[in-house]
Order: sequence, then structure tokens, then C-alpha cells
Amino acid sequence: MRLLVTGGCGFIGTNFIYHMLGTNPDVEIVNVDKLTYAGNKANMIPLEQSEEGKRYAFCRADIADMDAMRAIIAEHKPDAVVNFAAESHVDRSIHDPSPFVTTNVLGVQTLMTAAMDAGIERFVHISTDEVYGTLAPDAPAFTEGHPLEPNSPYSASKASADLFVRSFWKTYGYPAVITRCSNNYGPWQFPEKLIPLMITLAEQDKPLPIYGDGMQVRDWIYVTDHCRGVEMALKAGRPGAVYNFGGNAEKANLDVVRAILSAMGKPDDLISYVKDRPGHDRRYAMDYSLAKDELGFEPLYDFERGLAETLAWYTDHRAWRDSVQSGEYRSFMDDWYGERR
Repeated sequence: MRLLVTGGCGFIGTNFIYHMLGTNPDVEIVNVDKLTYAGNKANMIPLEQSEEGKRYAFCRADIADMDAMRAIIAEHKPDAVVNFAAESHVDRSIHDPSPFVTTNVLGVQTLMTAAMDAGIERFVHISTDEVYGTLAPDAPAFTEGHPLEPNSPYSASKASADLFVRSFWKTYGYPAVITRCSNNYGPWQFPEKLIPLMITLAEQDKPLPIYGDGMQVRDWIYVTDHCRGVEMALKAGRPGAVYNFGGNAEKANLDVVRAILSAMGKPDDLISYVKDRPGHDRRYAMDYSLAKDELGFEPLYDFERGLAETLAWYTDHRAWRDSVQSGEYRSFMDDWYGERR
């Protein structure tokens, strides 16, 4: 099987490529990435230097560029497309929604059109639980039938993409599958996201900014479990289906940060409460029973094990963190959190 993986130099895409090549000796992967601030080609250096790297190729391109997508597909003739490419940082979407519409909506439509026209018989689109909106504290977890009620420009762009994917299945019969996942964490995650950001700040004994009261609840899934779910959807998902993936680990943001500080031997007084983010969803929770019944999905990592492995990875990869934290990234984070205080 030859896969076209888009956004493969980002956090989840990187982990998916390592997972697929490491566990499937018959898989070849072509990685297409635009290499924005959060896409790092250096993530693939260990892979390229390994035996598995012989089954890997990289193309720098934008999924919203139809000519580029058609040319790459014609050259590499993939059997399936797995689309991770996305602008994904909620804070950035509030600051400027435009790139999110370009990549997450137009890009998905462009990529799907190129794949369909080329006769690629499998398309897996990676979405998010944020398209469902927010849950009350005692409400049942999201199922695939929950209404789409996005509350940020980021989640609105992802919901729009999901609807385009659905329309291609309903209108053209194109065999696409959508996966929606809860909050990922693990190796290679860009340091603007909660867990790696808190690890980095705690190491430096800097204040850890927590939005509002910190009681926003998320279901946390270790990234390898998510990659396993995507692989299952790729190989056995029903065309036109949506599958939720979760980690059985609902935790308030404040509790996650306290767990990080405890594991690092740092005091809780590093926590600094800042003004809440506009439109901040209160709770996400995922019912993944459909994926369990149809695909055999079940998370293998509990939060404690996943956090321990994540901390160990970031401790061992300080040079990687320093290399990805560009001046543009640092400036945005300083300005944003300064404004939110």
C-alpha cells in the first residue's frame, strides 16, 4: 500500500508516519507538507536515516494548490490519502481566521477533488472533537450523531471541511472516511499546545498561564493510540462513516497542569490564571463505542503512562524544542498571553 499523507511534518502526522512505517513493512509513504511554522521537516531525520526511510518520500506543497496536488498524485500514484494537514491552533484562529479557511476548507476541497479525479479509492480525513461544540458537566459524551456546533474559527473551519467530505460521499459516492479525536499529546507536539507549553515553562520556572478557572475538561488521548485508530479507519472503515476516538481520560486543564508540575517536582505556585479565551468550550468527551464495535479500537495508554512517556521524550529532546520555537512563534505567544492577562 502506498499512502499519500498530508501534513506529515506536524505533530500527529509525524507520529502516524513513524507508526505506519514501523508496524507495516508493506507500506510506502509520500509525505506532503507545506512546512508552516508548526511543520518541521527535521522531525523526519531519524526516519530518513533508518531502514524504514527507504519506503518514505517527501514533497513540499500546499494542499490548496490544485496543480501541485494533481502532479504529486500523478507521479506517486498512491492507493489512499490520509489528510492531517490543517491549521490547528485555536488562539491563532481567533487572532486571524483567514489561514484556517484557506487550508482547512479550500485545501480539503482541493485535495479531495484531485484524489477523486485520479481514482484514489480511499480518503481518510482527520477532524476533531471541537466540531461538536461544548458539553454540560453531566451530559453524555459526544457520539458521531451529535450536531456540529463549532464555537471557534478553528473548529468552524474543521466542521466545514467535514461537511465537504460528507458531500463528496453523498454526491459523488467517493469513499471517504472522517475521524474525530479528542485532545492528543505525546512526542513531536509543537510547544504552543498545553502539555508541551507547560513542560517548557515549568523547566524554566516561568509562570504557567491557565485560562479562566482552569476547569475546562478535555478527554486526553496519547497520540500513538490516535494513530492506531486512524490506521484502523484506513484499513477497515466504512465509506461515508465518521468514527470518534477518545482516550478514556477526562481531566480539567488545571488538573493536567498540576500533574505535570508534580511529575517535574515543581511547585503549584507557578500556575498563573489569565483572562479566559473568547468562546472557550467548557467540556469535551468522546464516545468511541462505534469505533470499538466496527474497528476494534480501544486506547492502550492511560493518562499516567502517556504523560510519563511524554515528559521523558521532551526531556530527551530539548534541542528539538529549541529548534522549532522560532522568533515568530515566541513573538505570537508573548503577545497573545500578554493580551489575555
